[in-house]
Amino acid sequence: MTEDSTVTSRELEQAISGFMLELGIPAHLRGYQYLRSAVEMCVEDMELVGSVTKLLYPDLAKMHKTTDQKIERAIRNAIEVSWERGNGVLFEELFGYNNSEEYSRPTNSEYIAAVADHIRLEYELI
Repeated sequence: MTEDSTVTSRELEQAISGFMLELGIPAHLRGYQYLRSAVEMCVEDMELVGSVTKLLYPDLAKMHKTTDQKIERAIRNAIEVSWERGNGVLFEELFGYNNSEEYSRPTNSEYIAAVADHIRLEYELI
């Protein structure tokens, strides 16, 4: 972070990337890029989390030159991979439950909201 405690776009992107890697999302997945963009957009405007299919996915599709459906599927796949391979302790902190067999993975919007909220709190962006 900079000295005046504001977070630059680059620092925000690095923070989100680092946290996503901690969650076990492999950077080579297309959904990783989409998810990072989604979290960044939601950190800046948390109201997008309430309109994932109507606002967030269409905006991401335009940004990445693809379709809403491909955005949704790629993000879902990245979350599934993360949930299967990721850090159970970190999931417990973030979602209140972990990736054991008794719990199903969080939805795309739950995952995006939780990661965006974590970043907002960590960097005092509220």
